[in-house]
Amino acid sequence: QVHLLESGGGSVQAGGSLRLSCEVSGDSLSSVCLAWFRQAPGKGREGVAGYGARLGITRYADSVKGRFTISRDNTNSIVWLHMTSLQPEDTAMYYCSISRNDRCPEWQSGQYGYWGQGTQVTVSS
Repeated sequence: QVHLLESGGGSVQAGGSLRLSCEVSGDSLSSVCLAWFRQAPGKGREGVAGYGARLGITRYADSVKGRFTISRDNTNSIVWLHMTSLQPEDTAMYYCSISRNDRCPEWQSGQYGYWGQGTQVTVSS
């Protein structure tokens, strides 16, 4: 059983920064893709960042490249999303997710099968 718990969301002004954390627990987590998604009100869920440690793969949505950084601790038990230069369009519920495909497949591939409850990020102008 895989369990994901996000934290670190909050309200910031445009240009500010936040670091989201996701505590990961469960079995067989040695070769996975750890990822962050987000969903804004009235919109679909979109992939933000992914990290496959075994192959050193990182994947970022074009909208966050250069502003967001995904990282993890050495045991795969915590994954972070460091967000800088936040903009109002970054406002969303952010979710931690896992794919057992450690090549970090396309966001809409349906291969992200584990989800946390989410943490809200609100950016004001």
